[in-house]
Amino acid sequence: MRIDIITVLPELIKSPFEFSIIKRATNKGLVEVHFHDLRKYAINKYGKIDDAQFGGGAGMVMMIEPIDKCISQLKSERNYDEIIFMTPDAEILNQQTANTLSLKENLIILCGHYKGIDHRVRELFITKEISIGDYVLSGGELGAAVLCDSIIRLIPGVLGDETSALTDSFQDNLLSPPVYTRPSNYKDHKVPDILLSGNFPKIEEWRNQKALERTKTIRPDLLK
Repeated sequence: MRIDIITVLPELIKSPFEFSIIKRATNKGLVEVHFHDLRKYAINKYGKIDDAQFGGGAGMVMMIEPIDKCISQLKSERNYDEIIFMTPDAEILNQQTANTLSLKENLIILCGHYKGIDHRVRELFITKEISIGDYVLSGGELGAAVLCDSIIRLIPGVLGDETSALTDSFQDNLLSPPVYTRPSNYKDHKVPDILLSGNFPKIEEWRNQKALERTKTIRPDLLK
């Protein structure tokens, strides 16, 4: 998989890709992540990429021309499955979206900034818009990092145990059940006996029941 991230602040977004699972994936050659500084496509030598919005109002708007230049150059080099815009006014990222995107080959992620982007970019270039929640950040970089992590960890070979991602919360619209490890008794707080029984069908039944109970209590909306 190749992911191209278009950003005003490449240094801000690079650090999450230099550690942990994402770094392991790039080291294994399972994913390539490339960062593109939008200011290199600015309309003048001063790096101008934004302007005041037509009709007045507070906040600057990212201009269409620099974004067009960057996306057009990337598209001239390869075909992209999706061109994604990170924005709060969009469909909220969920596990099903991450699952689907993890099967793609080439993605572009555009990070918004300021008041937003010229709407013509969304009409002409963007194929998918994603939000990571009903709140506003200073830019799309942190959201892009969250999206990339959710996708990359699903690529076969990235996690040490490839079945681990299949039992994550939300994979079956349920939250994960409680998990425990050694010691089995810590200051009189004991691990449930069923998990120590070795009866794996019963353990799986217990886990499914606990997952359902936790979902009903914490996220009943998932069961609708």
